[in-house]
Amino acid sequence: MKKFDTKSVLLVGVGGQGTILASKVLTSGLIAAGYDVKMSEVHGMSQRGGTVTTQVRFGSKVWSPLIGEGEADVLVSFETMEAMRCLPFLRPGGKVVVNTYEMPSLPVLSGECEYPDGIIDELKKRADTLAIDAVKVAADQGMPRGMNVVLLGALVAALGVDDVDWAAALKSCVKPQFYEANLKCLEAGLKLASPAA
Repeated sequence: MKKFDTKSVLLVGVGGQGTILASKVLTSGLIAAGYDVKMSEVHGMSQRGGTVTTQVRFGSKVWSPLIGEGEADVLVSFETMEAMRCLPFLRPGGKVVVNTYEMPSLPVLSGECEYPDGIIDELKKRADTLAIDAVKVAADQGMPRGMNVVLLGALVAALGVDDVDWAAALKSCVKPQFYEANLKCLEAGLKLASPAA
């Protein structure tokens, strides 16, 4: 990717899924590689299982971190229903990276409504979608809580940003004792989203 091309990434999830950490690794790597990066976080009621969104825009010069409807190049969703909710922000021809993990909201848990069926199939009808069981992939790497880093790896592959030292960015953002396991998760995500996968 040429550095003058501005790219917009929307990361969405539920509180406690590691959305913010993935965003920090992403921005750290991009900044270290010389990109101008703007990031905006919305935590909502994240501590109570509410929505968490992060908007990241990068290129040679970025004036605002905000992504409007129809502007995101990549939508990364850490929870299945959040992907559908935020799909209007994806630009025509954009990509979706979605975790197949379902986290029922309070209305679903209280029995007021049911978790919708067929979300992944609907996403695939509407956009270029890569669905990953990131929880299982992370567990297979020996890091059950590393699904956020698996999704980060898939995002990096989807963006095609190959001039960034992602291992160094990861190392700068995680505790040393968790680095190796997280690196395996990152590499697994990269492999899953690579064109040869």
